[in-house]
Amino acid sequence: MTSLTRRAALGAGALFVSTALAGPAFAQAEFTFTLHHFLGPGAPAQTQMLEPWAERIEEASGGRVDIEIYPSMSLGGTPAELIRQARDGVVDMIWTLNGYSPGLFPRTEVFELPNIHINDPIATNLAIADLFDQYFAEEHVGVKVLFQHVHAGQAIHMASREARSPDDLAGTTLRIPTRTGAWVVEALGGNPVSMPVPDFPQALSRGVVDGGLIPWEIIPALQLQDLTDYQIELADKGRLGASVFQVSMNLDRWNSLPEDIQQIFLDNSDEDWLREVGQIWRDIDEAGIAIATEAGNEHITLSEEESAAFIEAVEPVVGRWVDEVGGQGSIDAQAIVDAARAAVAAHTE
Repeated sequence: MTSLTRRAALGAGALFVSTALAGPAFAQAEFTFTLHHFLGPGAPAQTQMLEPWAERIEEASGGRVDIEIYPSMSLGGTPAELIRQARDGVVDMIWTLNGYSPGLFPRTEVFELPNIHINDPIATNLAIADLFDQYFAEEHVGVKVLFQHVHAGQAIHMASREARSPDDLAGTTLRIPTRTGAWVVEALGGNPVSMPVPDFPQALSRGVVDGGLIPWEIIPALQLQDLTDYQIELADKGRLGASVFQVSMNLDRWNSLPEDIQQIFLDNSDEDWLREVGQIWRDIDEAGIAIATEAGNEHITLSEEESAAFIEAVEPVVGRWVDEVGGQGSIDAQAIVDAARAAVAAHTE
């Protein structure tokens, strides 16, 4: 078991004990960082993304850096508080979902919108990076953003009702991840219900919701193959928006680091890494839908014509976002939409 994995398995109560009992390898590290996040230690986000990223930085530093990963909010607080924990220096680094902190990242929210992120997480990851300095940097106060990314995108899971057109979703109640997800469901004639990911299975089993918007990758973790009959996406793996995540460090901690250590973090969070992250999330999404179909669920890929009906139905969500965010006065929301679409298209090509 690696030092990283040992610490990933620890709870908050073991924090000081683990530090005191750490072996010689940890005593030699000049720079030790805590990385706090909201998913479990076995989640692909940790095992396939955060752990390899941390291990590469540790190796590149020649043992000078040690990154201790604490999953499942094991250092306390709620997912919505993660960004504040990083800003306040309660922890050194966080991996969090921007949408858990409504209002803090209005510009970056553009990549949650339908018809902006289409189907390619690599293209969207690179687009976010391209536009970061011009549009997004100013809203990330108190932290150094090391990288941001999306998952494969929001798909439709239905307990027992097939849906091949927006009309098929009229009157249904669907779980949503963010406020923009709520707008998508409303545009499709449904009733959105916001709830944390862990509450979704119980809501399905009790009939509180008819389905929800969530990627395929979450299927095995929530055992959705046992609670749903249909998994639905648009043509060519098309999705109805996405969620944006960030790995960020407390800004004072970042500024205190020598330039060579800073450069190691940057070198391992570059364009090549963003491409790799996009592929990681695509692969775990494919693994999730395979589990559902093997269990007997029907994976529906809509035709181009059927997909066009959904695309048309949800396009007003983009206009709604432009009106609301642009109404804040200092944000040219339409310019951000245009830039985001152009950047995604450029990287898709």
